[in-house]
Amino acid sequence: MVEILSVNKTTLLRKSLKKQGKTIVLVGGCFDILHPGHVFFLEKAKKVGDILVVFLESDQKVRELKGINRPVHTQIDRAKVLAALRAVDYVVLLPYIKNETEYDELVGKIKPDVIATTIKDANTSHHQRSARLVGAKFKLVARVINDYSTSSLISSITVQ
Repeated sequence: MVEILSVNKTTLLRKSLKKQGKTIVLVGGCFDILHPGHVFFLEKAKKVGDILVVFLESDQKVRELKGINRPVHTQIDRAKVLAALRAVDYVVLLPYIKNETEYDELVGKIKPDVIATTIKDANTSHHQRSARLVGAKFKLVARVINDYSTSSLISSITVQ
């Protein structure tokens, strides 16, 4: 069963999984309106380790990144949808993160073995740096397929 966790529980999670010898894969994102591109990415990320942990951005951060009318779904609703996916083992509800240093501190709490991302991800260099800081491997696991994006889905609905 998938667990939805606060950041405070990630250190305990890491310790438990490391004792079991599990390989932790970390991904992150907004995951506002789940689409096939998200599912494909999460399935590919899961294949590079034993446990897939999703860092889920706060509503405030999504608004900052995507615009005033976003997110469409609240963080807890987005977490519930992610938790229903077979590839996902844990969803971590991120607080509002102001800068990359705060993000790095949170990555340090989970100390993943792998940080996975898509090839089109704008934060690739930040993810690579985070991986180096915690001694994790950095993996580009999927290309964005068929130009799926929540923003383009919303635009196509709004135009009609």
